[in-house]
Amino acid sequence: MNRKKRPAEPSGRAGVRLENVAVVLNRPRYPENIGAAARAVRNMGIGQLVVVAPERCDLDRVLTLATHAAMDVVEQMLCFEELAEALAPYNYVVGTTARQGGQRITLSSPAQMAEQLVPISQENQVAIVFGPEDRGLTNEEIRLCHSLVTIPTAEFSSLNLAQAVMVLCYELFKAGLPPAKSYTPRLATRLELDGMYAQIKDILVRINYIQPENPDYWMNKLRRFFSRLDLQAGEVSILRGICRQINWYAGKCYQDGVRGAAPPAAMGEERQD
Repeated sequence: MNRKKRPAEPSGRAGVRLENVAVVLNRPRYPENIGAAARAVRNMGIGQLVVVAPERCDLDRVLTLATHAAMDVVEQMLCFEELAEALAPYNYVVGTTARQGGQRITLSSPAQMAEQLVPISQENQVAIVFGPEDRGLTNEEIRLCHSLVTIPTAEFSSLNLAQAVMVLCYELFKAGLPPAKSYTPRLATRLELDGMYAQIKDILVRINYIQPENPDYWMNKLRRFFSRLDLQAGEVSILRGICRQINWYAGKCYQDGVRGAAPPAAMGEERQD
């Protein structure tokens, strides 16, 4: 294997510095999991893949899961015989575990881990260590770690190695994204809202939906309803346009009735003359 580390590509993100993070697979048993982990590393922009004493490292089977897109990750992954040797150059080491209690007391979630690594990863090399598929990291290997992370699950806590790698890489990637830009549209002014309410009250009185003797009783309910919506100016304009159309249609029906004309056909219906 090529033992040369992939050149860092600055991410330019205000968060975890992904090029300073390495995924370390300690004694993985299945080459397919190595390949799937390489793909996760490529998907999420992690800086390096490290493999320690793999039980079987059949490159054909590794590349089957890595696919062509992650071939460079496989070609440039570092290989070691001992975990301590592999972790020697790293300034901060996070161990993964599904077991709790004993020496595994202080655990963080993937999201918490990612947030903790934001400042650490700026000027430090970070390793995320995953144990073998069948038993995970031993207590002795846990002692090489600065902190521990566990992935919350339901009743069955054991995850496939490659799945666990993807979950943590995804949280690191999310923490590297810039904050989403918020957009607040222009809300309707008090003048626009009052004009809309006056127009709605007028049309509801005219079609006898609310009683003219006490229109504000029902209007207060409509006001509370619309206040929860944070209406924008354009939405107020739409509602006022609907009121104008109702007013026009009601007036037309009245005038047609005075002249003895047939009522207008509903949309999609043909008039019978």
